[in-house]
Amino acid sequence: MIDGLEWIAVDWGTSRCRAWAMGSGGVLAEAHSGDGMGTLARDGFEPALLRLIAPWLGADPVEVIACGMVGSRQGWAEAPYRTVPCPPADGTTAPAPAQDLRLTVRLIPGLRQLDPADVMRGEETQIAGWLAQAPEFDGVLCLPGTHTKWAQISAGEVVSFRTFMTGDLYASISGHTVLRHSVGDGWDEAAFADALDTALAKPEALAARLFAIRAEGLLAGQAPGAAAARLSGLLIGAELAAARPYWLGQNVAILGGASHVARYATALAHQGVTAQTAEADTMTRAGLAAARQHLKESA
Repeated sequence: MIDGLEWIAVDWGTSRCRAWAMGSGGVLAEAHSGDGMGTLARDGFEPALLRLIAPWLGADPVEVIACGMVGSRQGWAEAPYRTVPCPPADGTTAPAPAQDLRLTVRLIPGLRQLDPADVMRGEETQIAGWLAQAPEFDGVLCLPGTHTKWAQISAGEVVSFRTFMTGDLYASISGHTVLRHSVGDGWDEAAFADALDTALAKPEALAARLFAIRAEGLLAGQAPGAAAARLSGLLIGAELAAARPYWLGQNVAILGGASHVARYATALAHQGVTAQTAEADTMTRAGLAAARQHLKESA
């Protein structure tokens, strides 16, 4: 048992689960596992959580607030989407059935957009965390990752958002196409910048420029790290071209892991946009704390 434990924050995605023991002073302990939603049947979520947090528990019930794919249709229990425009967190949660009497589990719902159709689960909690520290923010949040989100924020609400499968495309192209023979470890900032500019100028030429990465390796001996940077630059450039209405002339902040944030910040800087940045885990915990506070206020 951990002294001072008040509640447990959980970020439960498709491929992993992260948990933080929270007290009045902040994080008391943390744990993570590969027991993501994609590996579990519905009756596997409670045992997977207990494997992570059992050493933290005593005899008394503990409140668990969780976000992410744990609340999807294939998750522990479904937390139905809320429709934008709406605040990213308003105290709405769904209960998850727990057999262990020490657990009281609440799941945060994702957000949906009807036209154009789009959904998010987990990112809404990061957005809530950002707004908890910057309540007057008006502009656009970029949340890069496997499925990058661009969210328009106004008056404390998510007004609209778009998802780009840029990270998924990078993984698929670099691992399952002819470019798997070209892309490797390392990085070349100049190659990234050149590919970024190319894709922004002519996004319609993306497919041709992708194959050119292979040709440049065969004919000019392009290094694997340069090929990786070029592939990333082309894909992010094409994304920025499509997302231009979101970032052009807007106040922009990027929330994510360090490497993703750095690439997107560099890409936007090439377009004259200086973005604020924040670390994803910190924003997730802040968003989970905000959701818990909403629950306490509405009790």
